[in-house]
Amino acid sequence: MVTNRPEYSVFLKDIYGCRVQKLNVNAGFTCPNRDGTLAHGGCIYCNNASFTPAFGNASVSITRQLEDGKKFYANKYSDMHYLAYFQSFTGTYAPIPALETLYAEALAVPDVVGLVVSTRPDCLNDDVLNLLSDINLTHPVIVEIGIESSHDRTLQLINRCHTWQCAHDAIEQVVERGITAGAHLILGLPFETHNDMLTTAKRIAELPLSTVKFHQLQVIKGTKLAQLWEKGQVDLTQWSASQYAAFCKEIIELLPPHMVIERMVSTAPSQLLLHPKWGLKPQQFKEIFQNIL
Repeated sequence: MVTNRPEYSVFLKDIYGCRVQKLNVNAGFTCPNRDGTLAHGGCIYCNNASFTPAFGNASVSITRQLEDGKKFYANKYSDMHYLAYFQSFTGTYAPIPALETLYAEALAVPDVVGLVVSTRPDCLNDDVLNLLSDINLTHPVIVEIGIESSHDRTLQLINRCHTWQCAHDAIEQVVERGITAGAHLILGLPFETHNDMLTTAKRIAELPLSTVKFHQLQVIKGTKLAQLWEKGQVDLTQWSASQYAAFCKEIIELLPPHMVIERMVSTAPSQLLLHPKWGLKPQQFKEIFQNIL
Protein backbone atom coordinates (compact mmCIF):
# COMPACT_ATOMS: atom_id res chain seq x y z
CA MET A 1 0.00 0.00 0.00
CA VAL A 2 1.13 3.55 -0.74
CA THR A 3 -1.47 5.40 1.29
CA ASN A 4 -2.41 4.70 4.92
CA ARG A 5 1.25 4.29 5.77
CA PRO A 6 2.70 6.05 8.86
CA GLU A 7 4.54 9.30 8.20
CA TYR A 8 8.20 9.27 9.20
CA SER A 9 7.75 12.23 11.55
CA VAL A 10 4.89 10.45 13.32
CA PHE A 11 6.97 7.27 13.52
CA LEU A 12 9.77 9.19 15.25
CA LYS A 13 7.38 10.93 17.62
CA ASP A 14 5.97 7.55 18.66
CA ILE A 15 9.48 6.35 19.53
CA TYR A 16 10.77 9.44 21.32
CA GLY A 17 7.55 10.88 22.69
CA CYS A 18 8.23 14.32 21.22
CA ARG A 19 8.87 16.11 17.96
CA VAL A 20 12.43 15.42 16.81
CA GLN A 21 14.82 16.62 14.14
CA LYS A 22 17.85 14.66 12.96
CA LEU A 23 21.11 16.61 13.15
CA ASN A 24 23.98 15.35 11.01
CA VAL A 25 27.30 15.01 12.78
CA ASN A 26 30.64 14.12 11.25
CA ALA A 27 32.77 12.09 13.66
CA GLY A 28 35.68 11.69 11.26
CA PHE A 29 34.95 8.03 10.47
CA THR A 30 36.10 6.26 7.35
CA CYS A 31 34.97 2.97 5.76
CA PRO A 32 36.60 -0.44 5.30
CA ASN A 33 36.27 -0.07 1.54
CA ARG A 34 38.20 3.20 1.74
CA ASP A 35 41.05 2.57 4.15
CA GLY A 36 42.34 -0.61 2.52
CA THR A 37 40.81 -3.09 4.96
CA LEU A 38 38.57 -4.37 2.16
CA ALA A 39 39.32 -1.99 -0.70
CA HIS A 40 40.27 1.56 -1.57
CA GLY A 41 38.22 4.42 -2.95
CA GLY A 42 34.89 3.71 -1.27
CA CYS A 43 31.61 3.22 -3.12
CA ILE A 44 31.90 4.43 -6.70
CA TYR A 45 29.03 6.93 -6.30
CA CYS A 46 30.05 8.41 -2.93
CA ASN A 47 31.07 11.99 -2.33
CA ASN A 48 30.15 12.93 1.24
CA ALA A 49 30.11 16.60 0.33
CA SER A 50 26.88 15.95 -1.57
CA PHE A 51 24.88 15.26 1.60
CA THR A 52 26.82 16.75 4.54
CA PRO A 53 25.39 20.06 5.86
CA ALA A 54 27.60 23.02 6.71
CA PHE A 55 27.43 22.25 10.44
CA GLY A 56 28.71 18.67 9.90
CA ASN A 57 32.39 19.56 10.15
CA ALA A 58 34.68 16.84 11.51
CA SER A 59 37.28 19.43 12.53
CA VAL A 60 35.09 20.59 15.42
CA SER A 61 33.67 18.61 18.33
CA ILE A 62 30.47 16.60 18.22
CA THR A 63 29.03 18.97 20.83
CA ARG A 64 29.77 22.03 18.70
CA GLN A 65 28.32 20.42 15.58
CA LEU A 66 25.11 19.58 17.41
CA GLU A 67 24.82 23.04 18.96
CA ASP A 68 25.33 24.61 15.54
CA GLY A 69 22.69 22.27 14.13
CA LYS A 70 20.27 23.23 16.87
CA LYS A 71 20.74 26.91 15.99
CA PHE A 72 20.06 26.14 12.34
CA TYR A 73 16.67 24.63 13.24
CA ALA A 74 15.91 26.90 16.21
CA ASN A 75 13.02 28.71 14.54
CA LYS A 76 11.30 25.66 13.06
CA TYR A 77 9.38 24.55 16.16
CA SER A 78 9.45 25.82 19.73
CA ASP A 79 9.29 22.36 21.29
CA MET A 80 11.90 20.63 19.10
CA HIS A 81 14.17 17.88 20.35
CA TYR A 82 16.99 16.31 18.40
CA LEU A 83 18.62 13.09 17.28
CA ALA A 84 22.37 12.91 16.74
CA TYR A 85 22.69 11.47 13.25
CA PHE A 86 26.03 9.78 12.63
CA GLN A 87 25.66 9.71 8.85
CA SER A 88 29.04 10.50 7.33
CA PHE A 89 30.90 7.42 6.12
CA THR A 90 30.42 4.39 8.44
CA GLY A 91 29.04 5.37 11.84
CA THR A 92 30.22 2.28 13.72
CA TYR A 93 33.66 1.94 12.16
CA ALA A 94 35.93 2.75 15.10
CA PRO A 95 37.22 1.02 18.25
CA ILE A 96 34.54 0.50 20.88
CA PRO A 97 36.04 2.99 23.40
CA ALA A 98 36.04 5.69 20.71
CA LEU A 99 32.44 4.91 19.73
CA GLU A 100 31.35 4.92 23.35
CA THR A 101 32.95 8.35 23.90
CA LEU A 102 31.48 9.87 20.73
CA TYR A 103 27.97 8.57 21.33
CA ALA A 104 28.06 9.67 24.99
CA GLU A 105 29.20 13.16 24.01
CA ALA A 106 26.30 13.46 21.58
CA LEU A 107 23.73 12.31 24.13
CA ALA A 108 25.07 14.77 26.72
CA VAL A 109 24.03 17.73 24.56
CA PRO A 110 20.80 19.29 25.89
CA ASP A 111 17.63 18.26 24.02
CA VAL A 112 19.40 15.40 22.20
CA VAL A 113 17.17 12.42 22.99
CA GLY A 114 18.57 9.62 20.84
CA LEU A 115 20.94 8.40 18.15
CA VAL A 116 20.56 7.51 14.50
CA VAL A 117 23.60 5.59 13.33
CA SER A 118 24.22 4.98 9.64
CA THR A 119 26.52 2.07 8.94
CA ARG A 120 27.46 -0.86 6.74
CA PRO A 121 26.15 -4.37 7.42
CA ASP A 122 29.68 -5.70 7.88
CA CYS A 123 30.46 -3.14 10.61
CA LEU A 124 27.97 -4.44 13.17
CA ASN A 125 29.88 -7.06 15.14
CA ASP A 126 28.81 -8.30 18.58
CA ASP A 127 30.79 -5.62 20.45
CA VAL A 128 29.15 -2.84 18.43
CA LEU A 129 25.70 -4.39 18.86
CA ASN A 130 26.26 -4.75 22.61
CA LEU A 131 27.16 -1.06 22.87
CA LEU A 132 24.16 0.07 20.84
CA SER A 133 21.89 -2.26 22.79
CA ASP A 134 23.07 -0.77 26.09
CA ILE A 135 22.50 2.78 24.85
CA ASN A 136 19.08 1.79 23.54
CA LEU A 137 17.96 1.00 27.09
CA THR A 138 18.01 4.70 27.99
CA HIS A 139 18.14 6.57 24.67
CA PRO A 140 16.36 4.96 21.71
CA VAL A 141 18.71 4.08 18.88
CA ILE A 142 17.89 3.70 15.20
CA VAL A 143 20.42 1.88 13.02
CA GLU A 144 20.31 2.68 9.31
CA ILE A 145 21.99 -0.05 7.29
CA GLY A 146 23.27 0.70 3.83
CA ILE A 147 22.13 -2.15 1.59
CA GLU A 148 21.85 -0.29 -1.75
CA SER A 149 20.98 -3.47 -3.70
CA SER A 150 20.17 -7.12 -3.06
CA HIS A 151 22.22 -8.26 -6.05
CA ASP A 152 25.78 -9.32 -5.33
CA ARG A 153 26.95 -8.52 -8.86
CA THR A 154 25.85 -4.92 -8.33
CA LEU A 155 27.41 -4.73 -4.87
CA GLN A 156 30.68 -5.90 -6.35
CA LEU A 157 30.49 -3.44 -9.23
CA ILE A 158 29.89 -0.44 -6.97
CA ASN A 159 32.70 -1.50 -4.59
CA ARG A 160 30.51 -2.13 -1.55
CA CYS A 161 32.61 -5.18 -0.60
CA HIS A 162 29.78 -6.93 1.24
CA THR A 163 27.07 -9.33 0.12
CA TRP A 164 23.29 -9.34 0.26
CA GLN A 165 23.44 -12.19 2.78
CA CYS A 166 25.62 -10.05 5.02
CA ALA A 167 23.01 -7.28 4.92
CA HIS A 168 20.17 -9.73 5.52
CA ASP A 169 21.91 -11.18 8.59
CA ALA A 170 22.90 -7.77 9.99
CA ILE A 171 19.31 -6.52 9.94
CA GLU A 172 18.07 -9.58 11.78
CA GLN A 173 20.82 -9.26 14.39
CA VAL A 174 20.04 -5.60 15.02
CA VAL A 175 16.34 -6.30 15.51
CA GLU A 176 17.06 -9.30 17.74
CA ARG A 177 18.78 -6.85 20.10
CA GLY A 178 15.61 -4.77 20.32
CA ILE A 179 17.04 -1.96 18.20
CA THR A 180 15.01 -0.24 15.48
CA ALA A 181 16.43 -1.01 12.04
CA GLY A 182 16.13 0.89 8.78
CA ALA A 183 17.55 0.24 5.33
CA HIS A 184 18.99 2.46 2.64
CA LEU A 185 18.63 1.63 -1.05
CA ILE A 186 19.65 3.27 -4.31
CA LEU A 187 17.47 2.89 -7.38
CA GLY A 188 19.02 2.95 -10.82
CA LEU A 189 22.42 1.48 -10.02
CA PRO A 190 24.54 0.60 -13.08
CA PHE A 191 23.18 -2.19 -15.26
CA GLU A 192 20.25 -2.99 -12.94
CA THR A 193 16.97 -3.65 -14.71
CA HIS A 194 13.44 -2.77 -13.69
CA ASN A 195 12.94 -6.34 -12.48
CA ASP A 196 16.25 -6.32 -10.57
CA MET A 197 15.05 -3.36 -8.52
CA LEU A 198 11.62 -4.87 -7.92
CA THR A 199 13.34 -8.04 -6.71
CA THR A 200 15.31 -6.00 -4.19
CA ALA A 201 12.08 -4.42 -2.94
CA LYS A 202 10.49 -7.85 -2.53
CA ARG A 203 13.48 -9.06 -0.54
CA ILE A 204 13.43 -5.96 1.64
CA ALA A 205 9.74 -6.53 2.33
CA GLU A 206 10.57 -9.87 3.98
CA LEU A 207 12.97 -8.34 6.53
CA PRO A 208 12.07 -7.02 10.02
CA LEU A 209 12.69 -3.40 9.05
CA SER A 210 10.83 -0.45 10.53
CA THR A 211 11.92 2.07 7.91
CA VAL A 212 13.34 2.23 4.43
CA LYS A 213 14.72 5.15 2.50
CA PHE A 214 15.76 5.18 -1.09
CA HIS A 215 16.67 7.62 -3.78
CA GLN A 216 17.62 7.80 -7.41
CA LEU A 217 21.25 7.19 -8.32
CA GLN A 218 22.99 10.53 -8.72
CA VAL A 219 26.23 11.02 -10.61
CA ILE A 220 28.33 13.32 -8.45
CA LYS A 221 31.49 15.14 -9.44
CA GLY A 222 34.67 13.70 -8.00
CA THR A 223 33.48 10.09 -7.91
CA LYS A 224 34.54 6.97 -9.77
CA LEU A 225 30.99 6.75 -11.13
CA ALA A 226 31.36 10.21 -12.66
CA GLN A 227 34.51 9.09 -14.46
CA LEU A 228 32.80 5.97 -15.81
CA TRP A 229 29.67 7.90 -16.83
CA GLU A 230 31.60 10.60 -18.65
CA LYS A 231 33.46 7.89 -20.61
CA GLY A 232 30.20 6.09 -21.46
CA GLN A 233 31.30 2.96 -19.59
CA VAL A 234 28.18 2.50 -17.42
CA ASP A 235 24.57 1.92 -18.41
CA LEU A 236 22.26 4.01 -16.20
CA THR A 237 18.47 4.11 -16.10
CA GLN A 238 17.20 7.22 -17.91
CA TRP A 239 14.29 8.44 -15.81
CA SER A 240 12.42 11.68 -15.98
CA ALA A 241 11.22 12.85 -12.57
CA SER A 242 7.69 11.64 -13.39
CA GLN A 243 8.91 8.26 -14.55
CA TYR A 244 10.97 7.87 -11.39
CA ALA A 245 7.99 8.85 -9.24
CA ALA A 246 5.86 6.21 -10.98
CA PHE A 247 8.53 3.62 -10.25
CA CYS A 248 8.64 4.67 -6.59
CA LYS A 249 4.94 3.86 -6.45
CA GLU A 250 5.68 0.36 -7.76
CA ILE A 251 8.39 -0.13 -5.16
CA ILE A 252 6.29 1.08 -2.25
CA GLU A 253 3.36 -1.13 -3.20
CA LEU A 254 5.62 -4.15 -2.64
CA LEU A 255 6.47 -3.13 0.93
CA PRO A 256 4.36 -4.06 3.97
CA PRO A 257 2.07 -1.26 5.23
CA HIS A 258 3.87 -0.93 8.57
CA MET A 259 7.20 -0.11 6.89
CA VAL A 260 7.74 3.64 7.04
CA ILE A 261 9.13 5.41 3.97
CA GLU A 262 11.65 7.99 5.12
CA ARG A 263 12.37 9.41 1.69
CA MET A 264 12.15 8.62 -2.02
CA VAL A 265 14.42 11.19 -3.60
CA SER A 266 17.74 12.91 -2.97
CA THR A 267 18.91 16.31 -4.13
CA ALA A 268 22.66 16.84 -4.31
CA PRO A 269 24.00 20.41 -4.54
CA SER A 270 23.69 21.64 -8.11
CA GLN A 271 27.39 22.47 -8.33
CA LEU A 272 28.22 18.78 -7.70
CA LEU A 273 25.43 17.05 -9.60
CA LEU A 274 26.08 15.78 -13.11
CA HIS A 275 23.03 13.52 -13.64
CA PRO A 276 20.03 13.49 -13.48
CA LYS A 277 19.43 17.23 -13.47
CA TRP A 278 15.74 17.43 -12.63
CA GLY A 279 16.03 20.79 -10.89
CA LEU A 280 13.44 19.80 -8.31
CA LYS A 281 13.26 20.39 -4.58
CA PRO A 282 11.95 17.48 -2.44
CA GLN A 283 8.56 19.16 -2.01
CA GLN A 284 8.20 19.55 -5.78
CA PHE A 285 8.97 15.88 -6.28
CA LYS A 286 6.42 15.02 -3.58
CA GLU A 287 3.79 16.92 -5.55
CA ILE A 288 4.63 14.92 -8.68
CA PHE A 289 4.35 11.71 -6.68
CA GLN A 290 1.01 12.72 -5.18
CA ASN A 291 -0.35 13.49 -8.65
CA ILE A 292 0.62 9.98 -9.77
CA LEU A 293 -1.27 8.52 -6.81
